[in-house]
Amino acid sequence: MRYLVLFNKIIMVQPSVKSFLSKESNYKVRGSLWIECDDQRFFGPGRVELLERIEETGSINKAAKQMGMSYKKAWEMINALNSQASKPFVITQAGGENGGGSVITTEAKLLIAYHGELRQRFVDFLKTETEQLNLTLIF
Repeated sequence: MRYLVLFNKIIMVQPSVKSFLSKESNYKVRGSLWIECDDQRFFGPGRVELLERIEETGSINKAAKQMGMSYKKAWEMINALNSQASKPFVITQAGGENGGGSVITTEAKLLIAYHGELRQRFVDFLKTETEQLNLTLIF
């Protein structure tokens, strides 16, 4: 513990984390980001990607194949999303003359946009913390 006298006041200065980390190493602050609902994963990168691919292909099956995921797993993710929200994020149409398909709703698009903005703030936070961790401090 160090003490500093500043304007005739004694201030206790906590040692920097950097003081016990290797100066030859480069540290990085990392993290994962998702939104939870009732202590269960609700929305994160995997579901964002699934919804975006459904929007591109018009098909849950095609989106799942592009991601290397089973149709069952994709369907479970969509069911979880739809049941945890007040409005559905994916609407399916049964086959028929045009072969059916799936569309994502406006609500899904808004949540994707929100998640993208949240993700950018999170990345900025991690970058700032990494820079702070790697600074050489005076104390």
